[in-house]
Order: sequence, then structure tokens, then C-alpha cells
Amino acid sequence: MGRDNGVKQHQTQGGCGRPCPHPPGWPLAGCSPDGRESIRFTFSKREAIGFMTDLVAKYNASQDDVEVVIDTSGVDVVSASFVRGNPPDIMLGNYNMEVARFVQRCALSDLGDTDAAGQIEDTYQPLLDQYGRCEGRTSALPYSVMAASVIYNKAIFAEHGVQVPTTWAELIAACDKLLAAGVTPFYATLKDDWTVGQGWFDYTAGGSVDVIDFFERLTEEGTDVGPDSATSFQKDFDVPMERMQLLLDNYINDNAASRGYGDGNLAFANGEAAMYLQGPWAFSEIEKTAPDLELGTFPLPMTDDPADLGVRVNLDLAAMIPERSGNPEAARDFLEYLFLPRTSRPTTPPSSASRPHRPRPPRRPRIAGMVEYVDAGSFYQGPSVLVPKTIPVFNYAQAMALGSDRSQMLATMDADWARLAFRAPVSKEDGR
Repeated sequence: MGRDNGVKQHQTQGGCGRPCPHPPGWPLAGCSPDGRESIRFTFSKREAIGFMTDLVAKYNASQDDVEVVIDTSGVDVVSASFVRGNPPDIMLGNYNMEVARFVQRCALSDLGDTDAAGQIEDTYQPLLDQYGRCEGRTSALPYSVMAASVIYNKAIFAEHGVQVPTTWAELIAACDKLLAAGVTPFYATLKDDWTVGQGWFDYTAGGSVDVIDFFERLTEEGTDVGPDSATSFQKDFDVPMERMQLLLDNYINDNAASRGYGDGNLAFANGEAAMYLQGPWAFSEIEKTAPDLELGTFPLPMTDDPADLGVRVNLDLAAMIPERSGNPEAARDFLEYLFLPRTSRPTTPPSSASRPHRPRPPRRPRIAGMVEYVDAGSFYQGPSVLVPKTIPVFNYAQAMALGSDRSQMLATMDADWARLAFRAPVSKEDGR
């Protein structure tokens, strides 16, 4: 039994007296000790478990019919429960390739007629569709969206008369001006491959390529992806990666290869660079050293047309109800509660996540420079999250950032994609 906070963490015996059909330590969807129906709610975003546990406790206290039992065991356990035919009653989790399997196989119920669905901004549906869809169904509802872009030191920009760039040419001019003044334009942390993948790789590719269109075309190519295909990483990502390498070769700290995420937060807090390709989750770490540092955000310009500007987003959390939920009516009632304006705020600090449904909450000044693009629908999903985990895209991005030949790395990505398409083709019945 979990701590006494009004929400059960697990139980092995139902209130109806029947034995628990789940492995030890798993929550039971059935009857609670006080006779209410219980439903299992999976949620595994570690930094927000406290917030969600409190929210579940408030819901349980608000009515006498249903008890929500929170399960924090993670996506691997959830996947296994689908295989055994005993999925959770409702899920709130990161929307990624793993979840896409449930969507493509129509294993999630249609939420299109819920009040919650009516609150979702239309601009987010293409992001969900990128992972696949079950025709005729709204299989998931985005709950929070994480946006990321360039973080910049406003004081350094002002001191050296640098304006926020909106084109590639302006970005290079700004970098040259900073460099001439003895200021490192970007602080890079190439030791950690994920900071290269979600930052340098995603920002440069996403700022140059129509990500939705590219992956649709790449999926159509399937096993034919390669040097002679109309669409490939080699062709479509060559210019973005060339520009990424140009920035890394000329405008970053000399010790970037040996610096990781923690080093970057500390160095940027100490004013060692003007810009930082990191998500807003870094704000809280930077604040530990420099709580009053005036920071802003803007999308990394990768073309000479300001209309191409956009910020990287990922579907931080999405709500889903499996087809085989033991109590879909109770699950839908709790889902509606999750999306009520008084309860449905981001589960991470407001500087880190955006709520993708109406009405929009107030924005913090630090993220205003990128949220205006999010609100306008000018965003792209990070290409790195759309590549299956069996392709080590972070490793390839890091190799390019450290000087490996981009043509060779992109050719390897094409070969990996073609091999994966051969081993695991996606049929029309799977929804793609």
C-alpha cells in the first residue's frame, strides 16, 4: 500500500473479496474496499507523479462512485498488460513510437465525442497522426506539449547590439558580431548525445525540412530508401546537417566535446555564451546559479525566409482509453475531469510545458518568444523522436557533431530505415 494520501498505489485484494488477477504489486481494477468501482490509471512521468497523485486524490474525494488507482510502473509494464489482455483503464503518458503501436492496431477507444476532445486545438492533430492513426477514431488527446527552441541571454544581446535573428543570414551575422566581441555565440554540450539529438539535429533539420511531409514520403519509400530514392536522409537532410556542422565548427565553445548537460547549464548561467540549444526544462537548472538572469527564447532560423520559422515540439503527455478497459464509462468520466480548466494545467512547471487546449493559460516572459509560434501553429515535431528506437539517431547526430562525414552518417540512417521497413512493414490496416 502506498502512503496515506487518498490515492492507493497498489492493492492485491479487491473490496469484492475476489483474488487479484494481476501480478503482485499491480493495481486492481474492480471493487475498492468501500464498494466503489476502481479503475487503473497509468501515469509514469516521474517529475509530475506528486502533482498527478494529488489530482487523483481530489477526484476520488469529489464523488462516491469511482476510485482511481494510480499505477506508475511505466510503459514496458503497460505494453505487457496489452499482450495479456489486461490493459489499464486509462493512460496518460508520453506519445511516442511505443504508444503508436496501440493506435495503429485500433487498440484504443474513440474519444472524439468527449467534451475534452472539443477543447483541443486543431493544429495538434497532425502531430498525433505522424505516429499513425486508426481511421475514424480520435485515439488520443494531447494533455501537455513540450516546446523547445534557442535560449538566449538578453543582457549579452543588448550589450553588443545583437537583434534576435529571423533568417539564416541574420543568424550568421549575429554569430560573427558576437565572436568579434570575444563572446562565444553558442554553448554546446556534445558529450551527451541526447542534447545533440533533441537540440542541434532537431532544430537544424526541423527548421529546414517539412517534417510531416518528409516522414510521410520516407514511409512510402519503405525498403527503397537509399541513394537513388526520391526521398532520403541523404538528400533531404544534407543541407541542414551541413549548416549544423558549420555552426559547430565555428561558433561554439572549444571544450564542447567534453561538456555535458550539467556543464552547459552552469556555464550558460555564468554568462559563458550568448545562446544555448536546450529546452526550457533547463531554466530551473540555470536558476540555481543565476536566478535573476534575463533569458529569452526564439526559433533557430535555418532558411532566409522568416515564414519558415518554427519551434520544436513533442507530445509530452496524451490521454488514452484502451478498447479493453474494464470500465470505460468510469475512465471517460475521469478523463473529462483531467481536462477541466480548473484541473488541466501542465504537469510540469509553466516554463516547461504548454497546454494544447482552450482556454490558453498565461505565458511566462522567458518562453514568450517561442510560444507565439506554438500558438500560431508554426512548429514541427523533432525528427529524432520520429525515428524508431532501433535506429540510434542520437549516436549518428553526435558523430556528425563531432566531425564524422555527414554523407556517410546519413547514408547509414537510410540503410537502417530500409532494413527496418523490410523486417517490420506497416500495412494499411495498421492505420498508416
